[in-house]
Amino acid sequence: MASFGWKRKIGEKVSKATSQQFEAEAADDKDLGDDDDANWVHAAKRRKEILLEDCVRKSKELKDEGANLAENRRYREALVKWDEALQLTPEDATLYEMKSQVLMSLHEMFPAVHAAEMAVQRNPRSWDAWQTLGRAQLGLGEIALAIRSFQVSLHIFPMNPEVWKEDLSWARKLQEQQKATKTESVQALAKGQELAQESIPDYDFESDEIVAVCAAIAEKEKALSAAKTMVIVSASGTVETVTEQDNRPATPDETLFIRAR
Repeated sequence: MASFGWKRKIGEKVSKATSQQFEAEAADDKDLGDDDDANWVHAAKRRKEILLEDCVRKSKELKDEGANLAENRRYREALVKWDEALQLTPEDATLYEMKSQVLMSLHEMFPAVHAAEMAVQRNPRSWDAWQTLGRAQLGLGEIALAIRSFQVSLHIFPMNPEVWKEDLSWARKLQEQQKATKTESVQALAKGQELAQESIPDYDFESDEIVAVCAAIAEKEKALSAAKTMVIVSASGTVETVTEQDNRPATPDETLFIRAR
């Protein structure tokens, strides 16, 4: 049977002083490593901040350039500048609101409504974004939605006379006209249906008078079918009306050349 002897641990040969020195050096290396990690994180954050600042600055420059182009009615070029700015700052509600205004000037109402909705989503507290959305909706004929947007704009900024006196007043006037037109159309349709019903007499086809008339017509048709007449023109120019019986047809002379019923 084999016996197992106890083995001395390697660490026991290391002196206490050497061990303490090793631990101190390890602690210094750890502190240096922690400092390097902290410096790297700080540098990364700083680079990100610088990048964001550059994006904001470049976006503002593009926004201003687009505004100048829009003032000179160069709307397509302005849209290009603002789209480039949105690539840098996609959460800028002002850019979407400006885009919506220019798209309305180009009579592109669906994209204008979409841009205004994006502006409202990014900044629900922007009264001018709600105003622009209402105007775009009005351009599409969505009067009820436009009135709601104008009301939200006034709720945010109650002292805005432009929205109150111009936008909301005009939208309500259009709504009243729309209701009046719809009422007239309904009335005209109802009147047309009444006239159509009145033009068809309400006959009683089972009355004694109708039955008697139908019987008289039937007797007349029966008599006409029993005896038929025809007009004969002879070669000499003589015109003669002949009655033809069902079983005894009349035979004109050989000079007949025209026969008309």
